[in-house]
Amino acid sequence: MANRTYGTVSAERQKEMSGLEFVTGLADGSLPLNAIARTLGYEVAEATNGRVVVVADPSDAHLNPAGTVHGGLSATLLDSCMGLAVQSTLEKGIGQTTLEFKISLLRPITPQTGTIRAEGIVLSRGRRVGAAEGRLTDSQGRLLAHGTTTCLIFPT
Repeated sequence: MANRTYGTVSAERQKEMSGLEFVTGLADGSLPLNAIARTLGYEVAEATNGRVVVVADPSDAHLNPAGTVHGGLSATLLDSCMGLAVQSTLEKGIGQTTLEFKISLLRPITPQTGTIRAEGIVLSRGRRVGAAEGRLTDSQGRLLAHGTTTCLIFPT
């Protein structure tokens, strides 16, 4: 995205938005993405209530010593899409943070894999806890990794 900005959104501004407004702002570029998105080269591509998609193009900058993409990229993409999916369900003045997440890496990723897509979908959302699952796929729909998360929900 040509005009993409990176940074943080102030707590005061976040309190003025619902979770869906916040996540939609990340996707459409009206809000800055966090700095790790710039570092790893990912974008929030889609955002609806309870569902968020994050995309990235793996490159040589993501390689581990074995010559495949480091599992940390998959972990970050899944953590981001799942946490933001939970965020998208929240009312104004409510925040969330990851309590724990688990991922399973199923296929190696290389720069030749092309664009990868992490889709997070909310499984359950209560007053204090939200749960989501995520799927990381390649452009042919092959499952590369999957995960689950539990998020703490709290007033901001």
